[in-house]
Amino acid sequence: MSALAGFTPVTEVAADDRARIAFGRVGVHGQDRFLVSTRETGEILLTPLASIPKRELDVWENEELLASVMRGAMQYAAGDLVERDDLDDE
Repeated sequence: MSALAGFTPVTEVAADDRARIAFGRVGVHGQDRFLVSTRETGEILLTPLASIPKRELDVWENEELLASVMRGAMQYAAGDLVERDDLDDE
C-alpha cells in the first residue's frame, strides 16, 4: 500500500455491492461531512468540512457583522451581561 506524501496508510477497505466504503476504522462518525477530491491516477482525498445554513453565510461574509457577533460572544463568555426586561411581557 503506497501513501501520498504526508499521509499514513491506516487500513485497506473494499467497496460493497453499492460502491460504498466504510471509514469507521479511521475515526469517521455518522453525519461527518467531507469534500471529495480525485486525481486522474485514482487517488481520492477526503477533506473534513463544516457546512452552515445559507442564511448564516451573511455573518461570515460581512466583516462588521462578524465582528459584532464575536464581540457579543466574548462578552457572554466573560459574563459581561446586562439584564433586560422581557419584551414579551405585557
